[in-house]
Amino acid sequence: MHDLSVVIPTFNEKDNVRRLFDLLRVALDGQSWEAIYVDDDSPDGTAEEVRSLALEFDNVRVIQRIGRRGLAGACIEGILSSTSPFCAVIDADLQHDETRLAPMLDALRGDDELDIVIGSRNIDGGSNGRGLSRIRRWGSDRATALTRRMLNIAASDPISGFFMVRRLSFNEVITSLQGEGFKILADMLAASAGRWKTHEIPYTFRSRHAGESKMDSAVALEFLSLLVVRKTGGLVSTRFVLFCTVGFTGIFVQLLAVKIALAFLVDQFALAQAFGVFVAINSNFLWNNLITYRDRALRGRAIWRGLLSFYAVCALGAVMNVGVANLSFAALPFWALASIAGAIAGALWNFVASSLVTWRTRGRTRVAYRFGD
Repeated sequence: MHDLSVVIPTFNEKDNVRRLFDLLRVALDGQSWEAIYVDDDSPDGTAEEVRSLALEFDNVRVIQRIGRRGLAGACIEGILSSTSPFCAVIDADLQHDETRLAPMLDALRGDDELDIVIGSRNIDGGSNGRGLSRIRRWGSDRATALTRRMLNIAASDPISGFFMVRRLSFNEVITSLQGEGFKILADMLAASAGRWKTHEIPYTFRSRHAGESKMDSAVALEFLSLLVVRKTGGLVSTRFVLFCTVGFTGIFVQLLAVKIALAFLVDQFALAQAFGVFVAINSNFLWNNLITYRDRALRGRAIWRGLLSFYAVCALGAVMNVGVANLSFAALPFWALASIAGAIAGALWNFVASSLVTWRTRGRTRVAYRFGD
C-alpha cells in the first residue's frame, strides 16, 4: 500500500511514458507512491510501453481499457483501483508541473479537513506559459469563467486537469460523477456542492513534450453538455444531452433537404418530406457516431449494421412519438403540449434503444471490466 497514487490517463502517449515516470521519481523521491497509467487501448503501443516499465519498477501498473474511451472515465477507474489515501491526476504529455505534487501531498497531510488541492494557472505564481495557443487560451478563459458562474465554483481553475484529492472525499461524490467528458475536476467540485475544502497551488502550464493534443470540437461539446447536466441537477446524462443536440441539428438538415427536394419534386411534398427525414436520420447517425458515442464509435462493416439498426430504432421512435402525442392530445387538447410530449417520448426511446442496439457496449468491453486491472 502506497501513500499516493498518481493516475495518468493516456491515449497515444508511448513516447512520454518513461520520460514522465523519470520526472515523477525525482519529484517524489522519499515518498511512497505508485504510477497508474490508464490507457484507452492506444494503437501506438502505450500500454506495452508501461508494461515494459513495470518489469523494472514495482510501483508501476497499467489499466488497459478496451472498448471505452474518455479522460473522465479513465481518471475515475484509476482512482477507484488504488488503495492509497491520496490520489493525484496528471497528464502524460508533461504539460503539468510534477514538482508541485510534493507540496500538494504536504498540504493534504497537514490539514485533515482539506479535501482537494488544485494545480492552478490562475492564481499568483501560476500561468499558461507556452502550453496553449492564443485561441486555446481564449477558449480556456471563457470555459473557466462559464464554469465558475454556472456551477457556482469558487476555485480559480475548475477546468484544470492537475489535482490531488483525498480518497475518502472522492468516495463521497463518485456515484454522482459523469463518466463521459474531459473535465473531471469541474464535475467533482460541482458534485461536492460546496462542501469540500479546497486549496490551490500555482503552476506553469508547459508545452507538450510529444504526441498530439486531444482537444477538439467534440471535447468542447462534451464540456458544455456537462454544464447542462450539472445545471439540471443530474436529471439527464452528458450522453443524452449530446444525443439531443445532434437531433436538434437534424431538424435543420431535414428542412434543407426538403427544400432541395421540392426544387425537383414540385407539388410532391410528401415525397420531399420523406426524403428530408431519410437524410436527417443518416446525418444524425453519422454525428452520433462521431460525437455522442465516440467511445463506442462504429468502424468498417459495423457502420452499415449500425446504420440499419438505427433506421429501425428511429422508425419505432417515430411511431412512439405519434402515439404518445395522440394520447396526450386526447387527454389535454392542446396541440403544442401534445406534440412536445410525443417528441420527448420519441427522443427517449431513440436514445435508450440506440444505446442498447446500435452503439451497444461490445462483449469484449464487459470482459475488460471483469478481468481488467
